[in-house]
Amino acid sequence: MSVRQSLLAILDQGPCYGYQLRAEFERRTGSTWPLNVGQIYNTLERLERDGLVAKGETDEQGHVYWAITEDGSAEVRAWWSSPIARTTGTRDELAIKIAVAATLPGVDADDVIREQHRASLAHVHLLDGLRRQSVTAGDGHGERAEAEAFARSLVLDAMVFAAEAEVRWLELAAERLSERPSQRRALELTTDAPKRGRPAKVL
Repeated sequence: MSVRQSLLAILDQGPCYGYQLRAEFERRTGSTWPLNVGQIYNTLERLERDGLVAKGETDEQGHVYWAITEDGSAEVRAWWSSPIARTTGTRDELAIKIAVAATLPGVDADDVIREQHRASLAHVHLLDGLRRQSVTAGDGHGERAEAEAFARSLVLDAMVFAAEAEVRWLELAAERLSERPSQRRALELTTDAPKRGRPAKVL
C-alpha cells in the first residue's frame, strides 16, 4: 500500500514516466526498498484502473508520462491526513518461530533465541553504521545530496529502532523461558478432534 500511495504522492508533484518514478521513490527512501520497473508499471496500471492516474504524452525518447487525476490527488490528501493503522493480525515470523520452539518437546528454544539474538544484534550494528554514514553523506555535496541523505537517515532511524526493539523482545523471551521449565511449556500433540471453522481471534 505504501508504494501505491508514495507513487501517487510523487505524481501529485507532476507527471513522470516509469523509470523516473522509480528513481524518485528510491532517492526519497534512501534506496532502502528498491523497486523493480515491473512493480512500478503494475502499480501504475492498477492506479489507472482505479481512475487515480492517466496516461499522458510520450516524449521523443518514447517515455510514456503518467499524470495524476483529481481523484488521485484527493487520495494523496487523505493519505497525508490519515495515520498508518497497525493491524494486529499481521503474522510475525520470528514471534511464531519462538512460540513454536518453546512449546515443542525436544526443541532447545533457548538455543534458538541465542542464535537469533546474535544475528539481530549484528543487524542493529550494521544499521547503526549505515545511519552514521548517512548523516555525513550529504555534507558538503550540495542541497540535493543533503536532502537525499536526510531522507535516507529517517528511514534508517526507523529500521534501527525496530531492530533494537526486536533485540529487547528476544531478551525478554529468554528471561521468560528461564522462569518456566520446559516441561511446563511443552505441548504434546493432541488427539482431540479440532473444531471446524475459523478459530476465534485473540487480538
